[in-house]
Amino acid sequence: MYHNVDHSESNWEKTKVGKLLGNFIKLMERGWTSGYPIHTFPSLVISEYLPKVPRPLWISMGLAFVALVGVKSLPMSAEVSYWIFYLIPVFLVTWFSKRWVGIMISTICAFTLFIADISSWITYSHFTIPYWSAIARLGSFLILTFTFSSLKSALKNEKEFSRMDSLTGVGNRRYFNELAEMEIHRSFRYKHPFTILYIDLDDFKIINDYFGHSKGDHVLRSVAQTIQKEIRSTDKIARLGGDEFVVLLPETGFEAAEVISSKIRRVSAEITQREAWPITFSMGGVTFTGPPPKVDEILRISDGLMYAVKNSGKNGIKHEMYPMAQNNLR
Repeated sequence: MYHNVDHSESNWEKTKVGKLLGNFIKLMERGWTSGYPIHTFPSLVISEYLPKVPRPLWISMGLAFVALVGVKSLPMSAEVSYWIFYLIPVFLVTWFSKRWVGIMISTICAFTLFIADISSWITYSHFTIPYWSAIARLGSFLILTFTFSSLKSALKNEKEFSRMDSLTGVGNRRYFNELAEMEIHRSFRYKHPFTILYIDLDDFKIINDYFGHSKGDHVLRSVAQTIQKEIRSTDKIARLGGDEFVVLLPETGFEAAEVISSKIRRVSAEITQREAWPITFSMGGVTFTGPPPKVDEILRISDGLMYAVKNSGKNGIKHEMYPMAQNNLR
């Protein structure tokens, strides 16, 4: 009997709803274990949980909400207007799903209100009034649907732009911080390692002083784009500022990270030699198997190893494991 109960629970966890509830529980656990204040939970749910809800479930919830409001409004449709409550499913399904889903829900909302109007006891001065009201409501719902959808796209584009370094076209510090924080949580939960490569361009000031800042900008763009082409699609590069870059290698252990870092060093050296740029590269690599909870701390550790390379002659890489790497910080 106990075996059957466990088996049914396992099947439940494999369903979409089961996975959805499981993800919600994981999100809450992450909030508690990371020490997030309780007031940050709503923002976590809105930003990370709701966008991952499957589209069929959003459609089902939207239809259920419309049906609930319709049943409640039907007895009093002639006395009280309930149309404003229909904005809730229209907004939710448009914002967290697709525009066409919002259009569908808007049409259903207008039709539900039309049914409520013609089912009421009120007598209209002309038989076309309920139809005209239905068309007007449908137009209002559709206008709001397109407004919500356009606003969502604009905010998404603005967010992407704010996470991009305008000079090099790669991510900026904010972009890296977001990705690194997610990787820290993933490492805590699943015990997967990840690696940070901190890269500094040695003697970059010479290019700005002798060739001008426009040449320096060109060098930074070329280096960033060269590294981006050579790393994996799952790896992310960001410019932290000046001539410093950082590469995040998710779920990457020590040996795999060494292969990638060696490749980055090789292609970077090739481009500097080909263009005759008087620069080299100092890199600090740290593979975290049990990372500190803060992004600033993992940057401090990898930055410390990078400076250890600079202090020992530049143009090299120092790659270690954490927490052993903390013994070599400056």
